Amino acid sequence: MTSKKENARVAVVTGAGSGIGRAVSRLMLADGYRVALAGRRGPQLLESADGHPAALAVPCDVTQPDDVERLFTAVLERWGRVDVLFNNAGIFGPAASVDEISLEDWNATVAVNLTGSMLCAAAAARAMKAQDPQGGRIINNGSISAHSPRPRTVAYTVTKHAMTGLTRSIELDGRAFGITCGQIDIGNTATEIMDAIGVGSGALQADGSRRVEPMFPVEDAARAVLLMANMPASASVGSLVVTAAGMPFIGRG
Repeated sequence: MTSKKENARVAVVTGAGSGIGRAVSRLMLADGYRVALAGRRGPQLLESADGHPAALAVPCDVTQPDDVERLFTAVLERWGRVDVLFNNAGIFGPAASVDEISLEDWNATVAVNLTGSMLCAAAAARAMKAQDPQGGRIINNGSISAHSPRPRTVAYTVTKHAMTGLTRSIELDGRAFGITCGQIDIGNTATEIMDAIGVGSGALQADGSRRVEPMFPVEDAARAVLLMANMPASASVGSLVVTAAGMPFIGRG
């Protein structure tokens, strides 16, 4: 009889050192996954893994192709396959309008949020096409900014709109290989990035005012990601929006 451990699915989570990535990694480990935790900060990855025997911490800068290849090589050498990629690594970028942002800041935001997601998806897709049984699931962390921007977030908003195009293209091109791709757009879950933009103390609104906005626990956002990951191969969640109840999103502005 095959053991539960041998049957365990393999997931790669980027940006796993904190926030949503940490919560998703821990929840997937608790659900029986073998999880590769990727991020730039090794000590934070180990803290997220918390000594779990099915965790593999791999320091990785998703903007660097060699780092991404090393990450997926490590996963394949350890477990032989990739069933789920949660493309989560991202930065908020500078608070600036289009006439204020520097090219350096623009490129840095695009490199992490968009190019990094493309590089990881490409490596995951190659593994999923080559493995037996073939296929897998890619989940991209978008944002409700993929639907409606906050003020002075031009770089972040553009990358999250572009993420939708990346998601749909992967879903279409992956069909013949059993690869599905969906996007989760999360609004106001309690993480460090929400503290940085002042959601809990007064976030900038479209009319120039500041407003304290509701937030919801990051563990609840992680449960939504796990729901997408655990869908049967015959089904795919293409798009899922999860926000704090009552946040200014519908009717924003």
